[in-house]
Parts: sequence; C-alpha cells; structure tokens
Amino acid sequence: MKDLRRPARLAPGARVAVVAPSGPVAEERLQAGLDVLRGWDLDPVVAPHVLDRHDTLGHLAGADADRAADLQRAWCDPSVDAVLCARGGYGAQRTVDLLDWDAMRAAGPKVFVGFSDATTLHEAFAVRLGLVTLYGPVVAGVDFLKNARAQEHLKATLFAPETVRTLTSAGTALAPGRARGVTLGGCLALLATGHGTPHTRPGARGGLLLLEDVGERPYRVDRALTQLLRTGWLDGVAGVALGSWASCGPYEELRPVFADRLGGLGVPVVEELGFGHCDGALTVPFGVSAELDADAGTLTLDAPALS
Repeated sequence: MKDLRRPARLAPGARVAVVAPSGPVAEERLQAGLDVLRGWDLDPVVAPHVLDRHDTLGHLAGADADRAADLQRAWCDPSVDAVLCARGGYGAQRTVDLLDWDAMRAAGPKVFVGFSDATTLHEAFAVRLGLVTLYGPVVAGVDFLKNARAQEHLKATLFAPETVRTLTSAGTALAPGRARGVTLGGCLALLATGHGTPHTRPGARGGLLLLEDVGERPYRVDRALTQLLRTGWLDGVAGVALGSWASCGPYEELRPVFADRLGGLGVPVVEELGFGHCDGALTVPFGVSAELDADAGTLTLDAPALS
C-alpha cells in the first residue's frame, strides 16, 4: 500500500463547502458549526440541499441525486479549497455511485473531512482520486460544537498539520509491538458492508487499519470483523488501532471480541486511540505512512497530513 497524494493545507480566508451526503441536518447545529468555521477565518458556503429531507425516507438528507450533486459541484468548484461533511448518519453508500469521478479527478486535489458514514467516501477518494482524506469531526456534530479538543485538533490538522503528527492513546496494547504502514479505515460496519462494492479497496494489506463504530452490540462487532476475516480483507494488515465504540455495549464485553478476532492476526493492536464517536475526537488522516507503537499507545505520521 502506497502513500496517497496530500492536498494543500488551508490558509486564512479559504473557502470551504459544507455538504450533507448522508443523514438529515439540524439547522441550528449547522449554523453553530458555521460560526465555528468563521471564527477560524474560513469562508464556509453551504451546498443547496444540505437542509433537505427525503420525501419518504426520513433517515436521508434529501434525494440521492441531489446529495451527490452537491458533493460533486463543491468538489469541482475551483474556488473551494475543502469539502466538509455536515453530519454522518446513513446515505453515502447511496450517493457514491452517482458521482462523476472523472470530473472530480480533473478538478484536482482538495481537502475532504468527515467521519462515520463518510467512510464510504474516504474509500472512494482513495481508490478513485488517490487522495489523503481526513477522518474527523462533522460541522453540525454535537462533539464538534461542544468540545474544544475536537475543534482544536481539526483546526491544527487543517492549518498546521506538522503540529499534530503524533496521536496518543489513552488505552493499552491489546497486542504489543510496532508496525509501519499506510493509514486507512473508518467505521467498521461501513467497511464490512462496502467490501466488494465499487470504489472500495480489495483489502488492507500493508496498511495500518483504524477502526471504530457506534451503536453496534458486541455480537455485531464480531460479525463485521468475521466478515472481513472470512473474505481475506484483513490478510497482510500491518497493525490495527481501535478508536471509540460508543453505545456498543460495556467495553469489558467488547474487548474479548477484539482479542478473539484480531489477536490471531499476529500484528500490533492498540485500544482507545481517541478517534471516532467520542468526546474530543481526534482527526486522523487516511493515506499517510505512519508508525503504530502499541506499547506506547501512539500513531506517528511520517509526514504532515496536508502539504
């Protein structure tokens, strides 16, 4: 697995587009998030359909074609320096096949930020555009709006990425050791359900896999990991970093699942690296070479996430 192309970091005054490729967005939270971005001296613009609601499917932020069109227009707009997701939820799997990847590739590199359901888009940006992306807070997310750590880490990654090259875990090594590889990953359920579909990688060989999820009971976490094991997707993975598992059951029930399903890989595994659906979630770049030290609980990037 090779390093991907790093987009340029942001500078004061940069224009950033906010899109909603997944679930519906609360207007008051969106406005609060836009205020945060303006406070960073960014110029946020909201895509036309961000506040839409699907006519019959209440879990979607408007029609699939409209959500895809918003993302594509934002990406292809030469005045836009970054595209930020307004929220997660569900729906990116319904939009990713509607995007014109040739047109987006021709538009050149820029920053993409999102997490959770945006895992589908992170995979597609890696496969179709060969770009580093940022797995980080969404603009209308509760944690982003209320947690200074989440805000400051994303801000530093966007403006001064050399200052946040090391991420530190609050947990322990589930399996000890050090490993090197290129970062990839995201939400476990999205990786498992996306396997074998267009715009996804055939496997994690040579990668440092970062996994997290929300609202999945231990047996469902087991099921998703077993799916990735049975299909060979985890063959050759260099190391694994586990993030948050909010509302997935008591961690003492999850830990044996991780030990059972990941322990046999024979690679370093670190717990609770502090990304995902947790308070003060860190922003993690995908597509960058790094070293995972499970004993120290650190992930250190070889180079800043953005150029």
